[in-house]
Amino acid sequence: MKTVGLTYDLKTDYQFKAGDPPDANAEFDAPSTVGVIASAIKSQGYKVKKIGNVANLLEKINNLEVDIVFNISEGLTGRNRESQVPIILEMAGIPFVGADALTLGLTLDKIMAKKIFIADNIPTPKFLEIRNIESFSDTDHLKFPLIVKPRFEGSSKGLSENSRVENSEQLKKQAEHVINTYKQPALIEEFISGQEFTVAVVGNDPPEALPTVQIKIDGRLQLNDKFYNFARIHSDKLEYICPAKIPADLDKKIAELALKTYNAVECCDFGRVDFRVDKNGKPYVLEINPLPSLSTEDVFPLVAREIGLTYEQIVGRILACALKRHNLA
Repeated sequence: MKTVGLTYDLKTDYQFKAGDPPDANAEFDAPSTVGVIASAIKSQGYKVKKIGNVANLLEKINNLEVDIVFNISEGLTGRNRESQVPIILEMAGIPFVGADALTLGLTLDKIMAKKIFIADNIPTPKFLEIRNIESFSDTDHLKFPLIVKPRFEGSSKGLSENSRVENSEQLKKQAEHVINTYKQPALIEEFISGQEFTVAVVGNDPPEALPTVQIKIDGRLQLNDKFYNFARIHSDKLEYICPAKIPADLDKKIAELALKTYNAVECCDFGRVDFRVDKNGKPYVLEINPLPSLSTEDVFPLVAREIGLTYEQIVGRILACALKRHNLA
């Protein structure tokens, strides 16, 4: 029986520091999520060894005694934080589930990811970066409304109702908030008014796009100016609809773009691609997450059900893809 190590970061382990925003630990997992993932792996016929965060991994690296590591660790500080666990495992020659350090670093930094999208002709909203509000003068080629995001955060950190801006004054105020609060540049994008979707992808050579999930907010599928943000993650105003209530040709286009995006950044085993679709039915890739949440409240259990799998089986499928990729199956 193979032993699977599990690397993760717990919300409860995070020590808030002075000046931290309230969503500082948003990317980390609840202990219950780690427990559910560990149980799912066990149910598929493996032993599980809980390793924990990157500090624990460093302590135990010379006697892990695992066949493969299932990595859901977000790491600590900086735009390379998601790369910390994979690079240590790679250096130690220990196989792991999911994307490698390069892919994780590139995709956490939304601007680097967008440069790859543009190079591969993947439609993504027009953007610019503000590093310093004093030296910023013009929105250049962008049309209002715009949306202001931290350059390298996940889990909708830094996104609130104030993130969508209508004029230069609002833009400067929100960009300054992001730069000062999250200690990083602000990414400014043209806001795509319309509908929002997310697509889970599993596998390698070839990967498979799972059924498209539509985001419903305040009971509406046609979101217009509403968007997924941090406050809505655990609210009763957010619903995931699967399968998405959209025409077959749009569904096909979104699935194809999800796979193209997954391949463009060289994801492995699993990932999730987020979209906005404008009023003319044109999809735009907002971002790709090669380390998506496997929480039972997120989209993976929902899409698993839609294709006739249990949550345990979808986790098992992700692990099986990694074992095969590492010639361990």
